[in-house]
Amino acid sequence: MADAPLVERFRASWDEIAPIGRDPGSGGYLRYAWTEPELRLREWFRRQAALRGLPVESDGNGNLFAWYAPAGADGPAVLLGSHFDSVPHGGGYDGPLGIVSALLALDEVRARGLDPRRPVGVAAFAEEEGSRFGVPCLGSRLLTGALDAERAAALTDRDGVTLAEAMGGRPAGARPELLARVGAFVELHIEQGRALVDLGAPVGVASGIWPHGRWRLDVTGEANHAGTTRMADRHDPMLTFAFAVLAANKEARLRDAHATVGRVLVEPNATNAIPALVRGWLDARAADAATLDGLVDAVRRRVDERAARDGTAVAWTAESVTPPVAFDGGLAGELGRLLGGGVPVLPTAAGHDAGVLSAHVPTAMLFVRNPTGVSHSPAEAATDADCAAGVAALADVLAELACRP
Repeated sequence: MADAPLVERFRASWDEIAPIGRDPGSGGYLRYAWTEPELRLREWFRRQAALRGLPVESDGNGNLFAWYAPAGADGPAVLLGSHFDSVPHGGGYDGPLGIVSALLALDEVRARGLDPRRPVGVAAFAEEEGSRFGVPCLGSRLLTGALDAERAAALTDRDGVTLAEAMGGRPAGARPELLARVGAFVELHIEQGRALVDLGAPVGVASGIWPHGRWRLDVTGEANHAGTTRMADRHDPMLTFAFAVLAANKEARLRDAHATVGRVLVEPNATNAIPALVRGWLDARAADAATLDGLVDAVRRRVDERAARDGTAVAWTAESVTPPVAFDGGLAGELGRLLGGGVPVLPTAAGHDAGVLSAHVPTAMLFVRNPTGVSHSPAEAATDADCAAGVAALADVLAELACRP
């Protein structure tokens, strides 16, 4: 198989993981962190590392690292990788593509007969999506100290299971000595848009990540009978919440920003009852921090005013806020030079572990073309040829960063 064309080697690896966690109804994936499908993918990662003779290290935060350090390799490592977990019924490429590509890129470099002068690592980060415990990039935030271990241990999923229970113990928290071993991190990822389609390019380089965050809205009112309560006597939190969704949409459009409410919980959740509580999550993103702040402030102000008219109350909680990320200019420029002068350079509004690590090590990203332009959905896609092109590009980068004198 080692002598097979790269596109065939990609397909062989991809076929091994593609069925894991796939929902036969929606065609999407249910790969929540520390659940059976994601744990099976971790075991696959360990087996793949063992086949290559790579020892695997856990950092105590759910993140796995497979290391290749042949004789003579010294100095800060070049780290590649991504994540296995998914959003509910998400696509199969978001995350796993970066891990499969990293392993194959290392194979490609070794097949070329190149001897790394620096250690090479492949990382599988935990809970990047935040779909189970509500904090995106949880594993990389713990590793870097951006998230307190005690706070993280107490996070709960929708079934009341704590992170500590899911992990089998309290997370280790910041690991500065591990980060000190890393000289550069390059994450390959499916593009979560259609810029590369429009540009006719299979691979692109990331310039940076928009600032973004998640805010929880707890709108409380007065539960009552849907049939006997006069409209004038109601204190209905659903009305306030509905206004909040529309206000977020309007304020985002006015600023050329993004705002989404994609998750809602209602109590008591009965068809014939006025709710007592509506809890929802606002995801907001913008090209710069000032625009994001202005967007969230405007939504809060308008919703608070509406709550006063509805006789309801609104509590806002910022669950995670990520500042803008500009990837290392020298490293991103190096990637562009290696891949040719015409490679597109793209910003992204999606968060990534690379964005968290960028505050600590030089970091860059590669994107692989997504012909549908759709992500976080079963419609997310990539051709085997484009994926192989991504592996080849990552191998070129690895050869330059890890093998050059």
